[in-house]
Amino acid sequence: MQNVTFYTNAILAWLSTFGLNLLSSLLVFVIGLYLINWIGRLLNTSMAKGKIDVSLQSFFSSLMMAGLRVLLLITVAGMLGIQTTSFVAIIGALGLAVGLALQGSLANFAGGVLILVFKPFKIGDIIESQGQTGAVIEIQIFNTILLTPDNRTVILANGAVSNNTVVNFSRHGNIRVDISLEIKPQNDMDLVRKIVIDACLSHPLVLADPTPVVNISKINDGKITLGICPFTQAHDYWTVFFGTQELIKKAFEEHQIDLPAPHLFVTQMPHVASNA
Repeated sequence: MQNVTFYTNAILAWLSTFGLNLLSSLLVFVIGLYLINWIGRLLNTSMAKGKIDVSLQSFFSSLMMAGLRVLLLITVAGMLGIQTTSFVAIIGALGLAVGLALQGSLANFAGGVLILVFKPFKIGDIIESQGQTGAVIEIQIFNTILLTPDNRTVILANGAVSNNTVVNFSRHGNIRVDISLEIKPQNDMDLVRKIVIDACLSHPLVLADPTPVVNISKINDGKITLGICPFTQAHDYWTVFFGTQELIKKAFEEHQIDLPAPHLFVTQMPHVASNA
């Protein structure tokens, strides 16, 4: 009987101390999860209103939620009397080790965040970066993926892209197509200009405003080099580049515009008589 009384008192004493801690810890855990979910929804709403990229919204939301949940677990463990100092030290050491091992990846991650936040280009834009030119088909956290005119897929590291020059051909909605053609000097320049502009405007993808520009860029070696500049949408650049040249050639043939013939210059070396 004395043993039963002893164990009963011990259980009651344990429940009066640890049981209250357990109950309060569970309460903190439940309330903490509710607050974390509420903060996550608030963060998503704020980022959506700020027009932050969808992929960046998902990443930031997941990172924030994971950090808050780890913090909640450490807090609950401390309330239960578990020593959390060692856990914090281990987490800090792991974070340092991962950071040192992934320096390049972290630089690419930071570059991806900068690209998604400041938007120097977007999906569908034609850009030039790191010696590569193509249409942006995907912007990831670590990489930007381009599709080149010859249908090659180019993967650029975001760290290098964000820290170097990027040429965006699509920023203003249209792009100038630069074409060089040569004609003979005796052609009527006013007539040639009219023929070229009409030929360019006959292409369905060439913009009427701004109108195509035709100027003389060089005069030498018995020929005139024309700088022909029609405008089009950025994604139609190569179609207009090749198509307008074909239309101009046909127009030149129809109006008998003289084109320069190739020249071959031969230099004869002086004959040196032999003393033999």
